[in-house]
Order: sequence, then C-alpha cells, then structure tokens
Amino acid sequence: MALTSETVATVPFLDQKPGTSGLRKAVKVFEKSNYTENFVQAMLNAIDFSKEVNLVVGGDGRYFGKQATQLIIQMCAANKVRKLYVAQNGIMSTPAVSCLIRKLKVTGGIILTASHNPGGPHEDFGIKYNVSNGGPAPSSVTDRIYDISKSLKQYRICKNLNVDISTTGNSKWEVDGWDFDVEVVDSVEDYLELMRSIFDFNALRGYLSSHQVLINALNGVMGPYVKRILCDELGMAASNAVNCTPLEDFGGRHPDPNLTYAADLVEELKKGQHDFGAAFDGDGDRNMVLGRNAFFVNPSDSLAVIAANMQCIPYFQRTGIRGFARSMPTGAAVDKVAKACGKQCFEVPTGWKFFGNLMDAGMLSLCGEESFGTGSDHIREKDGLWAVLAWLSILAQDNKSVDEILIDHWHKYGRNFFTRYDYENCDAESANSMIEMLETLIENKSIVGKTFTGGAKSYTVLMMDDFEYLDPIDYSVSRKQGIRIHFTDGSRAIFRLSGTGSSGATIRLYIESYETNPDRYEDATQDALKPLVSIALEISRLQELTGRSAPTVIT
Repeated sequence: MALTSETVATVPFLDQKPGTSGLRKAVKVFEKSNYTENFVQAMLNAIDFSKEVNLVVGGDGRYFGKQATQLIIQMCAANKVRKLYVAQNGIMSTPAVSCLIRKLKVTGGIILTASHNPGGPHEDFGIKYNVSNGGPAPSSVTDRIYDISKSLKQYRICKNLNVDISTTGNSKWEVDGWDFDVEVVDSVEDYLELMRSIFDFNALRGYLSSHQVLINALNGVMGPYVKRILCDELGMAASNAVNCTPLEDFGGRHPDPNLTYAADLVEELKKGQHDFGAAFDGDGDRNMVLGRNAFFVNPSDSLAVIAANMQCIPYFQRTGIRGFARSMPTGAAVDKVAKACGKQCFEVPTGWKFFGNLMDAGMLSLCGEESFGTGSDHIREKDGLWAVLAWLSILAQDNKSVDEILIDHWHKYGRNFFTRYDYENCDAESANSMIEMLETLIENKSIVGKTFTGGAKSYTVLMMDDFEYLDPIDYSVSRKQGIRIHFTDGSRAIFRLSGTGSSGATIRLYIESYETNPDRYEDATQDALKPLVSIALEISRLQELTGRSAPTVIT
C-alpha cells in the first residue's frame, strides 16, 4: 500500500532531557499537543541514517503505551526507518528488548516504560532509547537528543498508517516511495530461547518439582514471562504465579519490588508455606528475592551470592568469569567475592549504561545495583527473571534454604550491613539546599577527623567527596554522582538525588557497615545500622531542611 507522510510544524519543549533511564514524566505531560511527537522526532534525528535503520519497539503495557506505539510506528515510517520489530500488544520486558536488539543486530530500540513508577492516567509514562549493543543510550546520545529537542521546529508523521499489533506477523507499506516493514513479534519467545541457552532447565525443573515457589509479577510486564517460562517450561504450579496479568495501571499497584510495595508477597512468605519468593517491577528489569518466612535478601547480598556461585550456571561454565561491577551506592559485598577469586571489581555511577562499556570490552560478567537490579553480559540491561533463575540454580545445586545460603556466605566473606532510605516527592528546592550544604562540607573539610556518636557507637569521618567516575573504556568523566561520607572503620553514608522520578525530588540515603564478628552476622539490619543512620541525618540536616520526619521506603 502506498502512503504519503506529512511534515507538522511544532515548537520545542525545554524539559525533554533524558535521565539515567530515558524521559519520564506524568502521562498528562506526554499527552500535551506535540509533546510525545517532539521527543520521538528528537530521538530519530539523533540516529545515523547513512545506513539502513531497523528498530525494536516494546514496553511494559502501562497506560498511554498503545497510543505511543502507534505514534512511533507512524513517525518511523515517515522518517525512513526500514523495519520495525514491534512487540505483540506493545508488551515486551526491557530485558527482552535488549535480547532482541542483540539477536537481530538492529540499530537500536525504543522502550515505553517508566519502570517501577506507578501507571495510569494520572501517573507516569516514559520513553527510552537503547543503542545497538542492547543497552541504554550513553550520555553522548542522550545529550544529543536533548540538544535536538531544544530547537525542534517540525516532525514527520504518516497519520494514515495503522498497524494491528495484537497478532504476530509481517506487514509491508510504501511510504513516500520507500519500503517500510512492521513485524509484530512474540513478546516471550526470543527471551525464552536465550534463557534456555544460559541455564540448566532440567535442574530448575527438578527444584521446582520439589519446592514451593511464589512469584508476584505486580501486574507488570513479567506476567507472560512467568507463565511461559516458570510455569509452562519449568513446571511451577500456575497457582503460584500471582498478579500475572499486565494492567495499564498495574492494578493500582506501585510496581516496585521492595518490602513496602510488594507487601502482599512478604505476608504470604511469612506463613512459611513457600521456600522461595520473588517479585518484579513494571518493566521486568528489577527483582526482589525472599526466602522461607519472608527472609529478605538485600540486593547487594544477592549480587554477591550469585557472584560466589556462578559456576552452577552453564553459561559461565562456557564463557568463564571476566570481572564484576556494582554501582557506587551498592553495598560492597561483591567486592569481597571478587578479591577472593582474583577478579577485578569496578565501581561505577548509578545507571546501567555504565556497565555496558565494560561488558563490550570483555571486562565484565556480572554486575548489579542496590535498587534491585542484577544482570550479566548476556544482555545489556539488568534482568529480573535472569536473577531469579540464577537464584533457583543456586538453590538446586546446594540443596539449602535461602537463609542458610546467606548465612554460609557471611561466615565466609563477612557481612556488609546495608540499608537505603528513600524520601520520595520532596520539595525540590529543599532537597537541593541539602545537597548544596553537603557540598560546602566537602569544600571546607570541616567534618573530616570529627567524631560523631549515635546511640552507643561512635564513628570518625575519614573523608568526604562527590563521586566522580572515569570510564576506563572511552575515558568519559561523570561528575557529581553522589555525596559520600567515609568513616575510619570502612562504613559509608551516601546521599543522592534520584533521576528516575517524574515529579518533585527523591532523596536516597545509603548506609553501609562491614562486620566480621560472626556473633553479629544475624543481627537485624536496622538495629545494626541505627547509629550510623542517626549520624547521617545529623550531618545532612535532612529532616530539618526537608521537613520529612521519616522515609517513604526503607530497604
């Protein structure tokens, strides 16, 4: 069918700067006249069209996703994209998009997600661009998108082109004399194929046949993956897959897999009827792991345990272990594993794109973030279901409970007590005032050498800085990545403003302390870290400056 595109005049929006995971705003912002069109055009303008351009399009199924998918198809047609691979019903997890980009060797992908943020008409939406390695666009690309968006005066669209994305298959058009194809692809199949090549599915079937596992998809994108892979392929009872229907508003849930927003999973695990439990976020790249009686596995510990047991995963038996990495705020438990096995461990800024360079250079096999993100070099995104399959592989190998595996790990490597306090939707001006005050303390060094007391414990400040990262591959420098207070005993307090919210400011406070006394390994985390938390609040004046007496979420 021959169609003609049109050029539409527009005016630039000055607030379309992508964050660490794309552009996230309230739905009502994306629904503004030309707002979404402008950002999509800026993304397309940032792509090199000197060679054939093919893209993958998928999303987490949240509200406004279907409209945005059709709009992207129409604009890609008008901008001479050769072919789109569009997820059936527009639903495909972020890890699966990365998988498909890499498998098909296409130019990149457009992912419609606001990750763990709520969905619905009055909530959040997001658009992010992934490059040809399957990972999030690096700063050089997102900066270019933003620069283009600030001066954009027109966009191109083929409004008469409409695609039925509910059924898999290939459709062809001629737009302005150019061939344009859209292939609607199964959301799960290619990712399932990749998982089969990584894990021992027979071992996983054996474990699931003799243990009770409960999986909560929080009505996000992971429902079809849980049903197809864990239930159909690996034999988990369908009744143990809950909230597995993707909903535009996530059923009114906050699709963030933590102890607060996945409280129903926690309550079920507390009954002692399940050996293992897990939850995923909206787009499927994050995971929370629980053991019997809701034994919580901190994401920093989860990364370290997987690092210490990678030999049970066939993929790593073939590839070997190249190295490890974690985001700077993440607890340093994996550092201890890396040292023990003689591998390098990189400390990078928050944002998965920083891991991609190391993976592409063959320097990194496993990495993670304290924000419930874990992954390996099989793709270039964190991968929630991969992490759960890794844990099930470890359980199948060791024939121990989750808590026994953690306790054994601590006795071998010591325990890094770690917690994160999230203060969500703070007044932005107040949050920035706190950061400016902390920056002043860095400059004048007034608290270096000073001893602070919290409860019955005292800590002396060794140094204070704002984390800066020099990428060892492309030598780019990332500054102001988080304010760190180091204490003489190795403990840390870190302050960051999050870049993943759509409104207000989220202050994240991270506290870590390393313990080598076996008698303390099973202490409650909040009890162990309470003195350091109080000292961090005292130094930052967080409660005074923000008016917030308590965090929204404690991890």
